[in-house]
Amino acid sequence: MQYRRRLRSRIVLSFLVFGTLLSALFAFSTLLLQELVEDKLIGETLEKELDDYLTQLRIDPSVVEPFYTRIQGYITRPGDPNQVVNPEFRGLEPGVHHVQTAEGAYKAAIRKENDLWAFLIYDVSENQRIKQLLLISLIGVVALFSVFSFMLGATAARRVMKPVTDLAARLDTLSEEGKPERLSVHFADDEVGQLAVALDSYADRLHELVERDREFNADVSHELRSPLTVITGATELLLAQPDLDAKVRTRLLRIARAARQSADITTALLHLVRAEQGIDRDSAAHDVGKIVNEVVHLYEPLVGNKELLLRVEEQNRVNVIAPEAVVAVTVGNLIGNAMRYTNEGEVVITIGNGRVTVEDTGPGIPEEDLDHVFERHYRGQNIAGKGAGLGLAIVKRLCELYGWSIEFSNREVGGLCAKLGFYGE
Repeated sequence: MQYRRRLRSRIVLSFLVFGTLLSALFAFSTLLLQELVEDKLIGETLEKELDDYLTQLRIDPSVVEPFYTRIQGYITRPGDPNQVVNPEFRGLEPGVHHVQTAEGAYKAAIRKENDLWAFLIYDVSENQRIKQLLLISLIGVVALFSVFSFMLGATAARRVMKPVTDLAARLDTLSEEGKPERLSVHFADDEVGQLAVALDSYADRLHELVERDREFNADVSHELRSPLTVITGATELLLAQPDLDAKVRTRLLRIARAARQSADITTALLHLVRAEQGIDRDSAAHDVGKIVNEVVHLYEPLVGNKELLLRVEEQNRVNVIAPEAVVAVTVGNLIGNAMRYTNEGEVVITIGNGRVTVEDTGPGIPEEDLDHVFERHYRGQNIAGKGAGLGLAIVKRLCELYGWSIEFSNREVGGLCAKLGFYGE
């Protein structure tokens, strides 16, 4: 999973890293340059002094050995018979060497010829101490520059991000109702201003699309209600006739139930598309048990020739403030699915404790597929029969709209259990 930072944090971090790396590079370069210059200067000085002394010694053998405060010179013969030179230096090869002893740090220039050995030793302990002080000072400078870079980055990020922050704040205040406020008028003609113009254009297109969608849904709802009302009225009149044939009465009852079911679905979908609950403080509470029994009566024809038993158990009364059609569609989808995928056994609908539980003796759903049951057009594996796979997706959206809870689980004895909670359990 990719780690994400806020844009402002990225700017501050960039300034901090850049300032720290730049100051650290400067400090490292300073130390390296100081080390190179010092080594080269001391080495060349020692070699020159030793060469000059040896030249003078060849001309005038009475020239005494050089002596300085921090420089020691020794002239001896091969093998150093008098042992006047410290063993740490005596065994070194000709050239310039860095030697660390218990007394301190030294640079030693050595010449070994057939008739004499010459040593010029320079005490660099003070140089080492100064170098350590320089290192500490440079570390302090790097830390100071890092703090300065952080402060500069924070200030720059705040100034750079202010238009973006203002744009985000104005987006949060936009209302879902009515025409959206123009954003571009509040920003300069820069990158953020161009983004505001693009958002305005997108908001206009989205607003027009939503308005057309609302008008279309209202028109469709009205057009569907009219023929459904005619069908319902006609079937009621026909059913009122006393000399009606039994088969004709059964068919008319099925037509009446289908018309009722279609009207409920139309009402529920209209609330869903508009994202309106369709209730207020004065709305009446509906008896869920009564609605469930009506729905079961509507779905009884689905049993057909199956050896399937429908059973409703009402443990205690459950009331819910919501449109009756929405409750009927939600419960109906759960009951219809259980009946459709259960070939034998029973479907038990239990009402009580603020929820409706639908249990069946069907094949259940593989555990890895339980998280997908609410996806559009999902029907599971090895499922026969017709269906677009939209029922549970509609149920999920209705539950989100009204604050209800819905969950599926496999029963230990086989089959599926669906729990619909009306109080957000």
